[in-house]
Amino acid sequence: MSDILETVSNLIHQTAFFNLTVGNFIMILVACVFLYLAIRRGYEPLLLVPIAFGMLLVNIYPDIIAAPAETSNGVGGLLYYFYALDEWSILPSLIFLGVGAMTDFGPLIANPISFLLGAAAQIGIFMAYLLAILLGFSDEAAAAVSIIGGADGPTSIFLAGKLGQSALMGPIAVAAYSYMSLVPIIQPPIMKLFTTKEERAIHMDQLRDVSKLERILFPIIVTIVVCLILPTTAPLVGMLMLGNLFRESGVVRQLTDTASNAMMYIVVILLGTSVGASTSAEAFLNISTIKIVVLGLVAFVFGTTGGVLLGKLLCKISKGKINPLIGSAGVSAVPMAARVSQKVGAEEDPTNFLLMHAMGPNVAGVIGTAVAAGVFMAIFGV
Repeated sequence: MSDILETVSNLIHQTAFFNLTVGNFIMILVACVFLYLAIRRGYEPLLLVPIAFGMLLVNIYPDIIAAPAETSNGVGGLLYYFYALDEWSILPSLIFLGVGAMTDFGPLIANPISFLLGAAAQIGIFMAYLLAILLGFSDEAAAAVSIIGGADGPTSIFLAGKLGQSALMGPIAVAAYSYMSLVPIIQPPIMKLFTTKEERAIHMDQLRDVSKLERILFPIIVTIVVCLILPTTAPLVGMLMLGNLFRESGVVRQLTDTASNAMMYIVVILLGTSVGASTSAEAFLNISTIKIVVLGLVAFVFGTTGGVLLGKLLCKISKGKINPLIGSAGVSAVPMAARVSQKVGAEEDPTNFLLMHAMGPNVAGVIGTAVAAGVFMAIFGV
């Protein structure tokens, strides 16, 4: 009888209930909220579902991301090996390959001024960098945190890994992806604050047709120019442009389909769950995380504002030919930010179609955020 009771006691004590802390329960609740937002409200479900589930798993069973040295058999947890691919910058680079294979750079080529709007939206990154230093972060940590302002999760993970900020990677990635999913909530009030009804109702001329030759030359030229100036951007910009060259060349249909579908979704699963698993209660529930979340919001607000204000300036210079709303799409949340520009513009005039015009700054923002990351790596000699 004693053996039976001992066995039952051992089984009971092996359950997670005896090991969970209050912090773990808080993080489990946060994970459930994220799952609700993703499934019920449709906020970036492809990102939030795996992130939230990874968060759920690690706060129930921490050993799922344990390093080999922390286990009795010398074998790390499942998500430890997924997370290593984040730290080595492999998964973020592959994400960019898939994004490039899905992206149409035609609107950017047809309206090169979009590069300026995409660059203006990066001001949030550098404002957040200065604020992060004032809040006590080291220079490298401040740079890793500030890149959240680009609303680009893969670049945030990439830079955090390159700058040796693995301890902050979880909060940074969760903040970046959260703000990406909340673009439809955060941006419209800012856009309306800095524009008038007349400006929001401006119709823009139809974009010119872009030739196949232009589409093929674009990724090649961008790769040469950007990577010669900032070689450290090659993993991101190079993969982005390689994926786009797959798409536009028209001779490697199988590679395009694989990069934009099967491979992309596999990488999202690995990256999302591993990032979520880096948010254990011990790593996430602290003052630094609160600072990161606040700084991310500040960066995002400044980035959106910078894009809209430059849009207003270009609107005046062009005598009303440019709708300032497309400037808000200069953050890297593709294509969500462009859709928000379209939505806000359509609220003033249902016949106004801004989506393709907004896609120019939107894809320029992807390049701009990668360049900003490259600037930080060059500054710190990475």
